[in-house]
Amino acid sequence: MSFADSSALESQPTNWRREDDPQYADDPEFQHFTTDLSDRLFSLTSNITALNREVAKLGTKRETERVRERVQDLIEETTTGFKEIGEGLKKVQAWHDLGPSQKFTQSKLNREFQASLTEFQALQRAALTKQRASATAARTALDSQQSPTSPTQSHGTQAQQQQQEQEQLRLASQDEVDFQESLIVERESEIRNIEQSVGELNELFKDVAHMVHEQGEQLDIIADNVQGVRDDTQGASTELRTAERHQRSARGKACCLLLILAVVLTVVILAVVLG
Repeated sequence: MSFADSSALESQPTNWRREDDPQYADDPEFQHFTTDLSDRLFSLTSNITALNREVAKLGTKRETERVRERVQDLIEETTTGFKEIGEGLKKVQAWHDLGPSQKFTQSKLNREFQASLTEFQALQRAALTKQRASATAARTALDSQQSPTSPTQSHGTQAQQQQQEQEQLRLASQDEVDFQESLIVERESEIRNIEQSVGELNELFKDVAHMVHEQGEQLDIIADNVQGVRDDTQGASTELRTAERHQRSARGKACCLLLILAVVLTVVILAVVLG
């Protein structure tokens, strides 16, 4: 289906109606339901934009605990939104007795949902990669603090420095170590949550991709019908113009014949009268 055909279908009214065909009847419930889904899908774009900004801060000097919390909240909120809209799209897919324009609305929603979901999944994976790297670095740093290297007696000054460093580490607050440990555990929990949401949305993406494929075939049929109607209309217009030209030519010929007959008749009448 060409871009022009898609634009032609999209420019048509959502609800076609023909009194002699029930499949073209207005369906206010369908229109309200799909409009609500479209509005909710559009509202998720602001979440995706905000998430993009926050993910860009991960792994940089601007990364803070608040940034990680914001990323987690946005991912959870947006994942829930996509799952709810996905369930709505399944209901739209199962809607019966729809006209061509309503089927196009189905396909348009599916394609917009698929594009937004793809963008969100890319941000999920980026956040997951950065969170894993950050958590690994934090875990390594904490382990190095808890397991200092034992000094040897053969290195003299170096061994003495190591002893001093170990003494400083032992004097470090155990509460601080426990606090850092709790932060790392919490971060690892957030990573598992992101991994779970990625898996859930992968299944949803497959379902929507399947619906897009099915409706793509239906739209190809509709586009072919639109093209056929357009060709027939152009052919009919050409035939009408040709018939009009023939009609004008026939009228001209008839006028000429009438004029000739009138002249001949006048000559005959004059000849009879004068004779």
